Amino acid sequence: METKLVHITTAKGPLECQLAAGKILAALLAELRQKGVQAEVIDRTAGQENGTILSATIQINGIAIQTAIQSWLGTIQWIQQSPYRPNHGRKNWFVGIFEVNPVEITGWDENEISYQSVRSSGAGGQHVNKVSSAVRAIHKPSGTMVFVQESRSQLQNKKIARERIREKLEKVQSEKLVSVINQTWSQHQELERGNPVRTFTGMDFKPKKAEKTFKKQRNKLKQELKKELNG
Repeated sequence: METKLVHITTAKGPLECQLAAGKILAALLAELRQKGVQAEVIDRTAGQENGTILSATIQINGIAIQTAIQSWLGTIQWIQQSPYRPNHGRKNWFVGIFEVNPVEITGWDENEISYQSVRSSGAGGQHVNKVSSAVRAIHKPSGTMVFVQESRSQLQNKKIARERIREKLEKVQSEKLVSVINQTWSQHQELERGNPVRTFTGMDFKPKKAEKTFKKQRNKLKQELKKELNG
């Protein structure tokens, strides 16, 4: 089973690029799921309008998934008159998709948390120091530790401790992901607009069929032959 991260970015493009990015995200997810590949959006930055995004990161799991995503990696072109600026002359909008180096994920398993009962401290009445209701909890794989004494119930304090450890682990994973994306992004600040790997057209976002190379060559030869005959 492979795991890959793919990042979609507008590269600080205008609102039209944000709309294209939202459509690309939906199209990519639909294609991956159609191929039986597991895909989950693990990070998303919303754009300025409904249906738009500035960026998104997708975690993809499966076997031989490189083949499934390879044709998406690079610059995606969307050909469409701006729905936001009708008089704007530009009709070509570009969005980048690139693979992100894997982030080491610390697994979340409640069974890997150890608890230590300790006496509560501070205000709380005459019984606060007589009962070991406070809890020190440690997530052993990551070393994440929390101390909870909110409740006189040790069971309730354990529940609070589990939730706080989960929140801390999620924050760490999010920070790792942002760091990796920023490092990768420094190498992809300029989108290659002249050679898109995929092109879509219209508000319904239909794929533009690429003209086959042999057809281009045949037409070129015909034109050259015609010029020679006329010359």
